[in-house]
Amino acid sequence: MRVIGLISGTSFDAIEVAAADFELEGDILRCTLLGAESRPYAPPLRDRIAAALPPAATTLAGTCELDTLIGQAFAEAAAAADQSLCHGRAELVCSHGQTVYHWVSEGRALGTLQLGQAAWIAERTGLPVVSNVRARDLTVGGQGAPLVSILDTLLLAETDGTAGAAALNLGGIANLTAVRPGQPPIAYDTGPANALIDAAVREVTGGAEHYDDGGRRAARGQVDRRLLDRLLDEPYYRQAPPKTTGKELFHLPYLRGRTRGFALAADDLVATVTALTVETVARELRQLGVEEVYVSGGGSRNATLMGWLEVSLPAVRLRSSADLGVPEASKEALAFALIGFLTAVGLPSTVPSCTGGSRPVVLGSLTPGRSPMRLPEPAATAPRRLRLEGPR
Repeated sequence: MRVIGLISGTSFDAIEVAAADFELEGDILRCTLLGAESRPYAPPLRDRIAAALPPAATTLAGTCELDTLIGQAFAEAAAAADQSLCHGRAELVCSHGQTVYHWVSEGRALGTLQLGQAAWIAERTGLPVVSNVRARDLTVGGQGAPLVSILDTLLLAETDGTAGAAALNLGGIANLTAVRPGQPPIAYDTGPANALIDAAVREVTGGAEHYDDGGRRAARGQVDRRLLDRLLDEPYYRQAPPKTTGKELFHLPYLRGRTRGFALAADDLVATVTALTVETVARELRQLGVEEVYVSGGGSRNATLMGWLEVSLPAVRLRSSADLGVPEASKEALAFALIGFLTAVGLPSTVPSCTGGSRPVVLGSLTPGRSPMRLPEPAATAPRRLRLEGPR
């Protein structure tokens, strides 16, 4: 089955698209990655999303409008990918949409809201669409995240490390999945990756810059240890996994509150919040005791962040997710293509030890395309390994 996966992450700068062919043979899932694209949001839409995110106030009218506008943007991304990556032969779309709120109370996820009305995608492409993929896991006590753990666990099953391996995604929020011999896999959000770095850059440049390109500002700055200690004194870091977080917590007003009373030079502030990401991620990886870590996400292109991680983790081999066959920028989009396929064949896409759910569940809601729906026969066996293959 040929599936297009779509997601815009917590940095909400672009819609990431991946297309893949999936074929299940027993417990081996063969995946041919057909390609990936990144389609930046139009600046006015990106600004509207930024203005609506917590802790800003919004209205039901604003939410409705964003649901349509984001849905239309996702529809154009899917239609373009069907032509450029699938040659007009895609069979299914799986859209994560744009997360605008993730409701967590006392460590339990109670609700999650992703905008991007799937009907626009179905009408534009004529294809059936799987959407609203996080909610079902919440109904069985899960966090609804990190859903990329289904892809990570299948990929890491092929690694050879005796102490185990981890997949680390450095998006707006950092999340990891660890697979260790004799233990169930585990996955959770460690805290901010780029979220506070981006916020700091926007703050010190008055919005002229949106991110620390290559980590250049952090490289020029000096880490303020007193401020770093204050930033590390965040209760979220002390919570036991499974746990999830987002920009509901780690946003610009949060950073302003934590840095109140400190007068830092611009690059020193960026260096200090970069060190926060490094310390929170490195602490978790040391506790897990893994030998290899496969990194993806926008933060993998921050040379300063990656260099500091290497220094903090001398016993760990940091590698790219590309070494597993998945380009760093497209892993999450591929994960949602995978989720779409599994839903179409009636298989769960959650790993309970990773999301915290009481049982595995089939994810998403299905919006029909223009033609009568012809889903595959239900699969009898869930995959245990993923084999990535070149285009046929």
